[in-house]
Amino acid sequence: MRRLTVIFALGALVALTTAAAAATYDIDKSHSSVGFKVRHLGVSNVRGFFGDFAGAFEFDTADPGAWRTEAAIQIASVDTGDPKRDEHLRTPDFFDAVGHPTMVFKSTSVTKASDGAYKLAGDLTLRGVTRSVQLDLELLGTATDPWGNDRAGFSATGRINRQDFGVNWSTTLDAGGLVVGNEVTIMIEVEGILRK
Repeated sequence: MRRLTVIFALGALVALTTAAAAATYDIDKSHSSVGFKVRHLGVSNVRGFFGDFAGAFEFDTADPGAWRTEAAIQIASVDTGDPKRDEHLRTPDFFDAVGHPTMVFKSTSVTKASDGAYKLAGDLTLRGVTRSVQLDLELLGTATDPWGNDRAGFSATGRINRQDFGVNWSTTLDAGGLVVGNEVTIMIEVEGILRK
């Protein structure tokens, strides 16, 4: 009888662990941001953000290997603080917002690098081109807000080459170098709310 009780207890523990691993958090857009920066003329960085995005992630503090995320970003929402430049970014010279209105990221793995730091690998689809990318991921923390919602927050950064995705426009300077750099730094801040 005691053996059956132990087996039942272990089964219940496994069930609880599985349930915890399946916890889904919806991205809280009002406390999250999707941004980038790229070199301009080789002398400065221009920053931009996408204001319209949605997604969710699977999260369990005890099992980073079970973490999953997927997000969709609307290209037309690009904002660099300069309307004329933003219109150019929406054209086929850059993001082609009409032909490819949505950028999508789907994670493929998460591995622990050190306490609180992880490597997030995934597939990024931009302009109809999908490439594997790796981001440095930091778990910022978990908390329960004043309304009883469980929250978790992450910060992610990484670099991609825009030409890998067919974003090829630029002009070469007389002294060499590019008007727009090829390396783009990705900067993401995400806060999620546990789905009930």
